[in-house]
Amino acid sequence: MAFSRKYAIPMAVATAMAVVSLAAPIAFAQQADATGEVRRVDPAAGKVTIKHDAIKALDLPAMSLVYQAAPALLANIKAGDKVHFTATRKDGKYVVTAISN
Repeated sequence: MAFSRKYAIPMAVATAMAVVSLAAPIAFAQQADATGEVRRVDPAAGKVTIKHDAIKALDLPAMSLVYQAAPALLANIKAGDKVHFTATRKDGKYVVTAISN
């Protein structure tokens, strides 16, 4: 089939859309809600360690993991608390964006 300008632009647009759609999941943060038990809290460092069951949306097995968190979120959280939390993963970092006991 000979090259045709009639199809060149639609093909270029389709190719660009395919590339963007493949890259999109990598660029955006993943988010999930979960429950767990707080093992350690360090508000000054903005860190909380939570023992939780598997979180499939973040591809995490059951484990204890140190999450980053805004110090204000951790003000009323202490070791031993059973919590419900929302976590995100972006660029390989896990961050608690909401937490309640």
